[in-house]
Order: sequence, then C-alpha cells, then structure tokens
Amino acid sequence: MSMPRNVFMSPDAKASALPDANKMECEVVVTKNGESAIRDRLSGETMHPMGPGLESRIVYLEPSRLEARLREGGPPLVLLDVGLGAATNAIGAWRISESLPESARKLEIVSFEHDLSALKLALHPDHRAAFGYANAADEAHVAATAIVDVGHHETKRTSWRLSFGDLAHAIAHEPEGRADVVFWDPFSRTVDPAVWSSKTLRTLRGACRDGVTVHTYSAATGVRAAFLLSGFAVGVGRSTGLHGETTVAAMKPADLETPLDRSWLTRLERSSIPFLPDVEEPAAAMTFIRELPQFQAD
Repeated sequence: MSMPRNVFMSPDAKASALPDANKMECEVVVTKNGESAIRDRLSGETMHPMGPGLESRIVYLEPSRLEARLREGGPPLVLLDVGLGAATNAIGAWRISESLPESARKLEIVSFEHDLSALKLALHPDHRAAFGYANAADEAHVAATAIVDVGHHETKRTSWRLSFGDLAHAIAHEPEGRADVVFWDPFSRTVDPAVWSSKTLRTLRGACRDGVTVHTYSAATGVRAAFLLSGFAVGVGRSTGLHGETTVAAMKPADLETPLDRSWLTRLERSSIPFLPDVEEPAAAMTFIRELPQFQAD
C-alpha cells in the first residue's frame, strides 16, 4: 500500500522557524532516583532521566534481544544508534558484543550524532565512573574516546563508527536494507523536529532489512502514526515507569510481541495531535492507517 500524494510537507517547510539544534551546553545532574545523567541546559532535556544504564537496558538492549540475536551466529548484525548522546546505548551494545564467544555474530554499530558534548562530558575524569567507565584504560572508555577523536573503533568482535552531522541527512546516506536493529533515541521532537518526521522515518525504513526491530522511548500518538505512515508495523514497547509505554516498530506485525490493534485507532481519531507537523493531509493519512494490514485482523 503506498501513501497518497501530497500527504507530506517539504522537509524544509518549517526550517526557517526552527532554533539552532546543533549546539548543546551539557551538565551532569542527579536524577530523582539518585542516578547521574546528562542535561542539556539549552533545551532543558535530560538524557535517560531514569539513569543511563537502567533506561538503556529497559528500552533498548533487552527488548531488541541483542545478545540472543548475536549468539545465533551468522553474518554481522548492523545496529543503527540514532542519537549517540553520551553513548550509553552504544556502549551497552558494545559490551554485550565484546562479552560473547568468537562463534557469535559480529556487531557493527553506526552512531548518528551532531554534537559530541555529552559524550565528552561522560568521558571526563570527574564523571566517567558515574557513566560506567572504571578508568581511562577501561576498554569501553578507549572505544568511546576513539569515537570522539577519530570517529571509529574496531575489535575482533565489534566495529563502531560515527556518522557525524545532521541526523536526517546522515540517515538518508546509509546503504539500503542493512539495519537489523535501530535504537531511535534523539532528543524530543520539540528540540529536533526534522528527525521526528514521517519523511525521515520513511528514509530510515529504506535502510532497514526484513526482520529489523526499531526501539524508541516515545509512545506519542503522532510518533506512532509517523512510523505507520512510513511503512512500519508498530507495537507497544516496555514501560519504563517514567514514560509509561514505549514503542517498537518492525517491517511486519508478526515481528512484534504486542502490535497496536484496532482499539488504538480510537485513540488516534480522538487525539488533539494525531500526526506530526509534516503530514499535510490528515484525512488521507487517517484513511491510510485505518486500512493497514495490522488493523484488519479480528
């Protein structure tokens, strides 16, 4: 099923009204549960406010079944890590890969970021212990430092490279049909609206292969609708206890543990913000979603 014409606005339609999202002023803060996290002073947003390690595990590492998929053996597994931040998700994946035997699949991580301030702060001697690095000789610290310094790092089991610059533009330049897992963890759509768009998510789908799972902290109705409009099947992800539900997307509903069902369409129809701003024809978009295969089952 293809989208009707003229549903999406030009990606540059609102560009002149957007703030400069390419600069951050980061600081380390202590969350309500006593964990250290990084906050951007300019946007006011905190990365992984439950605590970096816990949120990464609940939203990304465990639901993606990364360890199990690596243990299956076979060709390298490709992970797109969108929104590197302090590298919590990427380092979590890196550590899993490095802990596995030679028979496991190798892991290729591609991290997308336009500002390395958060990662530099997490690697600073005053803060590295709080972000899971024992010292400067810690192998994970060495890997993350290489990402900052030269943009890539490789071991026998794991390759990791940085795609630096505008996220939406960088995703568009990834090879088609490569990604097995996507961690979609940029700042919110208030801060980075170009990334949180139906058009960018359609571009992401082109970089994914059959069997992919995409994991994100957002369960906003407009975000889920954007994934659906972009050609993904969409399901309910784990609750973090802070955000409530999260979201998982895949190529097919059968690849999801809990696909959205017809009851979710009622929420969409009643929502005050059913779609992201780049959806130009909401009525056509609503019809398209209602007719998707995942909503046709009894």
